[in-house]
Amino acid sequence: MDARTQYNPRTVEEVFRDFKGRRAGLIKALTTDVEEFYTQCDPEKENLCLYGFPSEQWEVNLPAEEVPPELPEPVLGINFARDGMQEKDWLSLVAVHSDSWLIAIAYYFGARFGFDKSDRKRLFNMINDLPSIYEVVTGAAKKQVKEKSSVSNHSGSKSKSSSKAQRAPEPQVKQTKPLELPKDDEVEELDEEDEDEHGETLCGACGEHYGTDEFWICCDICEKWFHGKCVKITPARAEHIKQYKCPSCSNNKRARP
Repeated sequence: MDARTQYNPRTVEEVFRDFKGRRAGLIKALTTDVEEFYTQCDPEKENLCLYGFPSEQWEVNLPAEEVPPELPEPVLGINFARDGMQEKDWLSLVAVHSDSWLIAIAYYFGARFGFDKSDRKRLFNMINDLPSIYEVVTGAAKKQVKEKSSVSNHSGSKSKSSSKAQRAPEPQVKQTKPLELPKDDEVEELDEEDEDEHGETLCGACGEHYGTDEFWICCDICEKWFHGKCVKITPARAEHIKQYKCPSCSNNKRARP
């Protein structure tokens, strides 16, 4: 079955049931089926997406070919970041994008079938009562349940006299001098120093010289520099990478059991 099979829930309850089914499939991919999911997200393949089924199943596949697609599409290229991040961080990143996709699907149906303000609010409240996929994958959902249980137990034993809230002191703010921007000639001098320092640096993929107007990333293993476009890493994706491994170092690492 294809996750993109046309299915049109028309009521709040039907949309929520669709949401829960897709959510269950995505959680399964990122938890109980994580080894199979990891294997299917091969960085050597093209842009891949993680789809959730209303039937609580999941699939890693290429994006829909039709433009615009029948339904909102999940994030592209989840496989490219797999070997450049620690596994738990990569799974957390996929979970965040999966949460966003589920919301987009639910409110697409709401907009298409004319949900009014009260319908949208009721749908949101039903969705919000469930832990997000990110919370499930990172374990934050279990932590919240424990904290709520602990708070309820302590609140029952507190006396009325201790229930009065004390106003917290307002933080003191120090006055600081405004930041002075460097002069134009100082900026030019810094740019020249940066170009001199990296001018001889060559991209480990294409062999071209370093350029200050391009995004570069350094492999933490072999310490070679690469154009972001050559290794398919964007500045936004690089922010989530704690240890970057270039394609050569990724291929040379020990195979997963």
